[in-house]
Amino acid sequence: MFQFTNIQDYHLQLSSGTTTCVEAVQFYLQAIQASKQLNVFVEVFEQEALATAAQLDAAIKTGQPLGKLHGVVVGLKDVICYKDHQVSASSGMLQNFTSIYSATATQKLLDEGAIIIGRQNCDEFAMGSSNENSAYGHVKNAKDETRVPGGSSGGSAVAVQAGLCMVSLGSDTGGSVRQPADFCGIVGFKPSYGRISRFGLIAYASSFDQIGILANGVEDIALVLEVIAGADVYDSTVSQKEVPAYAQLIKEEPKKYRFAYFKEVLEHDGLDQEIANAIKDNIADLQAAGHTVEPVSFEYLPYVVPTYYILTTAEASSNLSRYDGVKFGYRANIKAHEDLNTLYKKSRSEGFGKEVQRRILLGTFVLSSGYYDAYFTKAQQVRRLLCEKTNEIFSQYDAIISPTVPTTAFKIGEKSNNPVEMYLADIFTVFANLVGVPAISIPLFTHSNGLPFGLQLLSNHFTEPKLLQIANLLMKEKN
Repeated sequence: MFQFTNIQDYHLQLSSGTTTCVEAVQFYLQAIQASKQLNVFVEVFEQEALATAAQLDAAIKTGQPLGKLHGVVVGLKDVICYKDHQVSASSGMLQNFTSIYSATATQKLLDEGAIIIGRQNCDEFAMGSSNENSAYGHVKNAKDETRVPGGSSGGSAVAVQAGLCMVSLGSDTGGSVRQPADFCGIVGFKPSYGRISRFGLIAYASSFDQIGILANGVEDIALVLEVIAGADVYDSTVSQKEVPAYAQLIKEEPKKYRFAYFKEVLEHDGLDQEIANAIKDNIADLQAAGHTVEPVSFEYLPYVVPTYYILTTAEASSNLSRYDGVKFGYRANIKAHEDLNTLYKKSRSEGFGKEVQRRILLGTFVLSSGYYDAYFTKAQQVRRLLCEKTNEIFSQYDAIISPTVPTTAFKIGEKSNNPVEMYLADIFTVFANLVGVPAISIPLFTHSNGLPFGLQLLSNHFTEPKLLQIANLLMKEKN
């Protein structure tokens, strides 16, 4: 029977003939069918995936050189475009919309032999921390189906958690890959801003959005990153830096690292005490192993979440203005005597869900003439202070240690009526997006309630090789 541990082992099985790409795809199709109650996939590309797998198996027999991701079964969050396939951002606004091009990340996967098995459920337009804001209904956590999987990439996380694909691509605007990875007990990685092209990623907040990767192990994250990172003529914000051989670099002999942690974070009232204690114990273990781990004062913690939501909602208000029923998106039916403004209002009111409407309204408010300087300009100034503080820290330390999320996965519906409480769940993840540094959540712990939770690591801009090497080291030591 087919079993998946990691991509390297899978490729050894393909080379030895002990399994085939078709067997792998059939395995995942059966698993998806058996787990339909989790509501992970909004569409499965069954026939196409099987046909692609058969072609890839034929290529092995002819002795053709294999791509880095030959036969790797990947799921795409429903905000990443795939040519001639539907993409809807899990929103009624874009239902039945078919993409006319592929995201650069998608195309790079295909060029290296990956098999796209389907598109995965998410919070509408990637706005949410629980995957309860989807037009297709909420996703359930495979560990406990009464609990949320995290968001916004909840479907992508559960797909890996439940063994419904090998790897998923999600998007991370304020923790939307790392937070669900934490809740689901898998690895979630967000690269430096500009490391992966955003071309073909449906925009939420353009100066924050990044495509991220979810997998069971750091080695698979490194290999996928190596494939999808790099320059792109279609994205003016992408970095022109050379893409390192991440998969090889993480295997180098580890050294003794210098870690920082924010004492204000570990003393935060909202942090579950058991999670705080686990992080403190991990710090003690690192110190005992010869690493340097020191506290750093971080006086800006109370301003991180407000700054993030002011800036991202402002960018969302601008980005989502194109969905008006005329240029893009759902068009409401109006009566003959009604005017264009009525069409706009009805289309956007009926097409967008409540959370998206809330964020558009917030963003429009902070951009309005009477409040622009008081909110948007001030938030930009705070963002600059955060960047300066980050540069100061990384001039002395290799990485920052932090919890990923303040609590383990909460119950479905538990925070739905309290958006402020829901937003505060992002308190430890949004920092990396505000300053544009890479971050990863690794599943090291299990709570007394039986649910997993992770450790978050952050490093300086474009130091992904070091970050992945540290993450790989910590996971191996824990296991």
